[in-house]
Amino acid sequence: MEKLIDLRLIEIFESKMKELYLDKNLKPVEITVATDEKFGDYQSNFAMINSKIIGKNPKVIAEEVINSLEKNDIIEKLEIAGPGFINIYLKDEFLGEYLKGIIQNGADFSFLNREGKVIIDYSAPNIAKRMHIGHLRSTIIGESIKRVYDYLGYDTVADNHIGDWGTQFGKLIIGYRNWLNVEAYEESPIEELERVYVEYSKRSEENPDMDIEARFELKKLQDGDIENTKLWKDFIKVSLNEYNRLYKRMDVSFDTYYGESFYNHMMPGVVEELMEKGIAVEDEGAKVVFFKDEENLHPCIVQKRDGAYLYSTSDIATIKFKKENYDINKLIYLTDERQQDHFKQFFNIVEKLEWNMEKIHIWFGIMRFSDGVFSTRKGNVIRLEQLLDEARDRAFKIVDEKNPDLSLEEKNEIAEIVGLGAIKYADLSQNRQTAVIFEWDKVLSFEGNTAPYLQYTYARIQSIIKKAEENNKKVDFSKEILFNNSTERNLAHHLTQFNKIVLKASQTYKPNIIADYLYELSKKFNSFYGNCPILNQEEAILNSRLLLGYSTAQTIKKGLSLLGIKTLERM
Repeated sequence: MEKLIDLRLIEIFESKMKELYLDKNLKPVEITVATDEKFGDYQSNFAMINSKIIGKNPKVIAEEVINSLEKNDIIEKLEIAGPGFINIYLKDEFLGEYLKGIIQNGADFSFLNREGKVIIDYSAPNIAKRMHIGHLRSTIIGESIKRVYDYLGYDTVADNHIGDWGTQFGKLIIGYRNWLNVEAYEESPIEELERVYVEYSKRSEENPDMDIEARFELKKLQDGDIENTKLWKDFIKVSLNEYNRLYKRMDVSFDTYYGESFYNHMMPGVVEELMEKGIAVEDEGAKVVFFKDEENLHPCIVQKRDGAYLYSTSDIATIKFKKENYDINKLIYLTDERQQDHFKQFFNIVEKLEWNMEKIHIWFGIMRFSDGVFSTRKGNVIRLEQLLDEARDRAFKIVDEKNPDLSLEEKNEIAEIVGLGAIKYADLSQNRQTAVIFEWDKVLSFEGNTAPYLQYTYARIQSIIKKAEENNKKVDFSKEILFNNSTERNLAHHLTQFNKIVLKASQTYKPNIIADYLYELSKKFNSFYGNCPILNQEEAILNSRLLLGYSTAQTIKKGLSLLGIKTLERM
């Protein structure tokens, strides 16, 4: 495992700073990647941020540190810039050897606090409803964050908090018994359950007494009625079968499916504890948590006057369960922006209960059409499977046009991977906090900053490596990486930044940081390949450039995998 370059540089500079300024309480050394190659490979502003503490001009401090640094295997030279920046230039030999080491051995992330489980709650569809495009963001952003934390060596738990409890089940039970088409249910169970639910809604508008009957059926379910429980379990089973088929297609997986019903038995105890500790009080028959004015939160009802519990009660119960059953590193929740106040409320309540653990609500902008949000009533909800099929079909047409000689099986495989990659990347390459305007052509574009562009770059490199192997030239890590021009060096330097980028994505919960990096990497490689031919070169240069190409391909593959996107050996 290779230590990150900036951490190595920090160790060098901190050691010298402590030696020079023994009695000073210095601010930590910060090392950042240079924004322009003319400023070196890295920069540090430690002379400026410690100027007042040391009592000297930043330029004087920078000169003292530079003059006292011994020669080492990492730094080629140091320069003072502007008011006291230090520009750091790495040795070419170190850069080449480090790149080979990081590709072969991976990065050392042991400095992170990785004790305990990172539990990530995402996707969360409602039982008996087909997944639609509105579920896309939570599912793929959550999966990407899980993969990033796995890559960094954390022990993750992917939890799908399915909506499997509530008033809709009384209505579904009535609809199932009265209007179910058995053949349609066997063919497409969730679609048929949606139909009978809509049928119930229409009829109940004309006959409001049906809602009383639905509440009665729900009460029977809550009380453990055998027949209603059997139906409820069947609804969950057929729904999960459908969801898991789509998850498998999307290369998404979960460790637990603890839905709302799983925590139902815990909610009376949660309310009792809140009341005992004076966190919740009775107000007009309901149990309510009131917040201080400075907390700027609306009161939170944890139990209604009729005894029913709410989402807040369920979510508090989930944390209680996790606290009692896991050694927790942190809890991460993925939902859209509309639930921000809800999470502020129940996180606040958990703090009042003194259940101390790190909790993060990762919110994202809503996906919408240009004329408004998706709406079942407007008839503009796009089913998730419909989106996946459309992407595959569009990709197939392109593959068929460009590679007509491929077998039908291979065309279908390429179309599925490219189409799904295009959908995921179109979403994940954007800042998650921005709203996404859904446009078919934009989501399924295969040009510019898209997954197909990155996948094609990977496949192009694989083709080059294959041609080299046909000429008995293999990627050989015992060979030296040479830098004959700035294009080669720029590519190598960018490749060494990958692990730092992944770390930043984990800290900000923004997969688009990885997407931005990969797009820049692909552009740098294509510029390199245009200026630096790989094949038909003298042996030392060919070996060096093969290593650069291989390193680029492996980095693209790893990066796309963190976004949940597969690569292809040829396209």
